[in-house]
Amino acid sequence: MATPNRPWMGLLLLGVLGVLQTPALTEAALQPNFEESKFLGRWFTSGLASNSSWFLEKKKVLSMCKSEVAPAADGGLNVTSTFLRKDQCETRTLLLRPAGPPGCYSYTSPHWSSTHEVSVAETDYETYALLYTESVRGPGPDSLMATLYSRTQTPRAEVKEKFTTFARNLGFTEEGIVFLPKTGEHANLTGGD
Repeated sequence: MATPNRPWMGLLLLGVLGVLQTPALTEAALQPNFEESKFLGRWFTSGLASNSSWFLEKKKVLSMCKSEVAPAADGGLNVTSTFLRKDQCETRTLLLRPAGPPGCYSYTSPHWSSTHEVSVAETDYETYALLYTESVRGPGPDSLMATLYSRTQTPRAEVKEKFTTFARNLGFTEEGIVFLPKTGEHANLTGGD
């Protein structure tokens, strides 16, 4: 029996068994035993990480937004976000539809004509949540984003570090990670801390 192919067969077997696989950008765990009812309420988008060229160009002008997460009438979640745009408060509502195991959702962006999958990777429900969003179809290249939700506008240092580690583990670089500044005293954007 000839042995020249034996090293390649060994490498193939290791690859199939997962020994040589490295985590891909698109792999993020889900919060075990996710409890949607505990996830409801007010959250502030305190941190973002992305590989999107749009994000890298605009990250210096982004600021924190406030989101209210409520149950949707037909299942899923309504996420109503208020943010500052050109010194005016804007509000948008997204319907997150269940898309797999608890904590996994999808939504369609009418603005970008794209569909996104959102996963709650980790949360303690009372302080922070780490989310992962993947654009699954639409114009242009797919984009990936990690989001830090905080119940207050000033997340603790250990929560920020947890988010930075989460984003790095997903493959985002320092250039693609940002903590968003507070939006000031706009009445529609404050309301916690």
